[in-house]
Amino acid sequence: MDIETTIRLITVYAIPVIFAITLHEAAHGYVAKRFGDNTAFVLGRVSLNPVRHIDPFGTIIFPTLTLFLGGMLFGWAKPVPVNQGELREPRKHMIWVVLAGPAANFVMAFMWAVLLRILVMLGQVDGFLWEVSLAGISINLVLMVLNLLPIPPLDGGRVLMNIVPFEVEQKLARIEPYGIWILLLLLMLGVVQPVIGTGVNFFYQLILQIVFFGYQF
Repeated sequence: MDIETTIRLITVYAIPVIFAITLHEAAHGYVAKRFGDNTAFVLGRVSLNPVRHIDPFGTIIFPTLTLFLGGMLFGWAKPVPVNQGELREPRKHMIWVVLAGPAANFVMAFMWAVLLRILVMLGQVDGFLWEVSLAGISINLVLMVLNLLPIPPLDGGRVLMNIVPFEVEQKLARIEPYGIWILLLLLMLGVVQPVIGTGVNFFYQLILQIVFFGYQF
């Protein structure tokens, strides 16, 4: 891969990745504030400034490595701090807080699809913005589905921790510090890719059917 292609590829993916992680994390903080926890707000994490959410290794270095090694684009941002005890109904409201991130990614995927339709209507079905729009849909859906896996500390794991009995929650809490490494192992073994691929494809088709409904190519 020549240097020009490399730079273009990084640029195409960098824009939607930055939007995806920024709104995902800000959504967690915003919903937490709505339900009574101001921790993220006080720390400046309810923000659309990407710098506040970027983890140098997890957001930049690691995703770049996975991209060029030919694997699934994978990375993470600095998690938004949430004090569950400050929420008005801790277990119930925590579920809404954690689901806010994947919901934000779904909305962003939808908006990238809307931009894609506009480009189709204008006859601009190639070029940089077209590539960015396609990447934006895929990145947000991958991030959404990946985060919904029931592995702490992913959002799906956090939902699970707040619906199971307390004894089970305590066992899951002991797994949480190792959750990312468990996920990486499952990814390397190819265990979760079929699940993620099926979920991404379902929502991809759903969004395109809604956005392009009735449009004649």
